[in-house]
This record gives sequence, structure tokens and C-alpha cells, in this order.
Amino acid sequence: MALLTNNAIFANARDPDILTDFVVPPGIDPNTITRQYFTYTGFRYATKANLTGRTSSLFFTATKKEFPALEGQGLSVAKILYPPSVINPPIYHPRSSELLIVLQGTIEVGFVDTTNKLFVQTLQPNDLFVFPKGLVHFQRNTRSDRCAVSLAVFGSSNPGAVLIGSSVFGSGIDAEILAKAFKTDPETISKIIKANE
Repeated sequence: MALLTNNAIFANARDPDILTDFVVPPGIDPNTITRQYFTYTGFRYATKANLTGRTSSLFFTATKKEFPALEGQGLSVAKILYPPSVINPPIYHPRSSELLIVLQGTIEVGFVDTTNKLFVQTLQPNDLFVFPKGLVHFQRNTRSDRCAVSLAVFGSSNPGAVLIGSSVFGSGIDAEILAKAFKTDPETISKIIKANE
């Protein structure tokens, strides 16, 4: 009788560990780094943003692109401003979970797990909600008379963002293929594609 062994292979997808206190971009002398390197003031402009007439949310991000001190730290942040009754359409982050913190207003959130179960919750200021890594999720300002504000904290300095609508309908996939996939006709798919341009 042959002896069978269980050889498991594990994969780990996350920001790599760094071997120094922090990462200094190439070409910058580490001796010139000051406290300013560790300070990000980009969210100050969010308070001055005009949301009048906007039909989509406004994002202010602090990833390693905007805030190089985040490189290797395994996190990033986005401040999201939601005009009245506006949604953040279905999206997922391939490299990170997301912790959403409501700062102002009422926001309905939800995600779909891999069994297609929908989890929906309505959040008030100071409530937190977690979107697991790689799962499709959305947010919606439930109020038609006021704006909402949230802070999204990601477990990666580069979480990635895949908008479902634009990645499917703006990708160039043939309308007939999409029509079969969504059990509709090519004309309907063509209208959706035009709406995503």
C-alpha cells in the first residue's frame, strides 16, 4: 500500500516586508529626509471641494503614488465625498481589504461573497465596515438632502481598484460575448457600452 502525503502549497499576496525602517525613493539622499516626508496634506483640499451637481463621488487618495512614505508600510487611505443620493458603483480591490469609516452622513454599504451572498448595512457617523479583499462591494449615500463623507483605509500601499462596469463594458469585449454572458441582446449591451464611455 502506498503512503499518501498531503503536500500543501501556500501563497501569500501582500505588500512585501521591508528590511529598513522606511523606504526612501531612488535618487533621494536618506539624510535629507525630514518630518515633511512622513506628512500628507492632500486631504485638506477635500473640505473645499464643490459637490454641487456632481453625479459621482469624489475621491482623494493617499497611496504610495501620492504619499511615497507609504511604500512598504502596507497601508493607504482614501477620503470619499458623496453628493446626495450618489453611489460608488461595484468595485473590488485585488490586493487589499478595505476598512470604511463614516465621518459624516448615512451610507449604505454592501459586498457579495464568493457564494453570491449579499451583505448590506446602513452606517452612521463613526461606524466602521470591512470589505474583504477581492470581493465586489459598493457604497451609497442614502440621503437626498445632504452629502456624506467616509475614510477608506486599505491594507496595501497599492490596493488596486477594478470598477466592474467600466472593466467589463469599457474593455472592448465583443458585444455578442457580453450579450450571451448577461443573457440579453447585443443592442442592449451596446447601449451599456456607450453609457460607460
